[in-house]
Amino acid sequence: MKMWGFGNGIHHYFSKIRRQHHNQLLGRLFSSSAAFGPPPSRPLRRVVVTGLGLVTPLGCGVETTWKCLTAGQCGVRAITPEDLKMDGFDKDIQLLTFDQLASKVAAIVPCGSNAGEFNEALWLNSKDHRSIARFIGYALCAADEALKAANWLPSEQNEKEKTGVSIGAGTGSICDILDASRIICEKRLRRLSPFFIPRILINMASGHVSMTYGFQGPNHAAVTACATGAHSIGDAARMIQFGDADVMVAGGTEASIDALSIAGFCRSRALTTKYNSVPEEASRPFDCGRDGFVIAEGSGIMVLEELEHAQRRGAKIYAELRGYGMSGDAYHITQPHADGRGAILAMTRALEQGLGGERKAFGFCKISFWGCKRVWGRCGSLVSILTKWITLMPMLHLHLWVTLSKRMR
Repeated sequence: MKMWGFGNGIHHYFSKIRRQHHNQLLGRLFSSSAAFGPPPSRPLRRVVVTGLGLVTPLGCGVETTWKCLTAGQCGVRAITPEDLKMDGFDKDIQLLTFDQLASKVAAIVPCGSNAGEFNEALWLNSKDHRSIARFIGYALCAADEALKAANWLPSEQNEKEKTGVSIGAGTGSICDILDASRIICEKRLRRLSPFFIPRILINMASGHVSMTYGFQGPNHAAVTACATGAHSIGDAARMIQFGDADVMVAGGTEASIDALSIAGFCRSRALTTKYNSVPEEASRPFDCGRDGFVIAEGSGIMVLEELEHAQRRGAKIYAELRGYGMSGDAYHITQPHADGRGAILAMTRALEQGLGGERKAFGFCKISFWGCKRVWGRCGSLVSILTKWITLMPMLHLHLWVTLSKRMR
């Protein structure tokens, strides 16, 4: 018995030693200091813009839109019952819906076969485009212009693999959802199109662009409401910076002029309602007479490219994207905080990234606040943003030029 007890004690002693040794091995295996060495040194690559494409309420194309802007033309007009895209509903319901809308102005893309108009027959109504909703068609049209402007239509496999797409949208195709719900209410489910899901998925804008040109790089779609286009471009730039792609087709697209979208924004009291009789005066940000935004549609696409890649092929460089900042107010579902904290944080992060820790002379920066008469209570965030810019001036070696003006009519 004594020998057994002695042997049992030896067994427990060596078992304890083995457990300690085992735990030490596990600790070394999973210890961050032992398992992970220093990160690889890899400087971020520089990103430039080499192509632009636009589909806007002023017309199709960068040149058309720019000419209309410089000529002082307005893309906002009064809507009609036909603009609500309720073709499947009877006429009485269409007219009743139209009458109940509090806001009756919108910025709508002009359609037709003339120069500067969006050609629906080309981008939406061909036999091969049954899965393409309007917001996807806008993206395809703008991307086509941007790629041609960049002279980037690669044929080599390795070039296609290093070209990606990052195009987002806020709502997608709400009118398709409205039509589908009508079919269900009419108990005709078998009439539902097999292309219903592909038409409403927001990532299909990026998907169709990649399939059209054979791009096999990153395929990305942001959905962040009004920030979608900016996020899509910023995310694409980072994909180039980190080497995921050499070229990215990036931007945003939207086609939200329909009954349900307008009604929803009207119910949330977000749209302008005072200027139904004078649509050209409805869009007035920061103005004391502003009572909401004007709902609009269109697409804007950029071709982003790694700097040395663009230089090697002799591409025209429009600009360099130096910094990208993101933030959240953590405050309200729609309204920004009164002190502008979200905008300040995003701009600060973009500047810090763009400067890269260096002090650079940025020259002169002009900040213009239009329509500030009697609106300081609403525009306190503008004052906060201006204050932040002033605090950043020593770091940026920036000379600030501020103008305060009332709205010109």
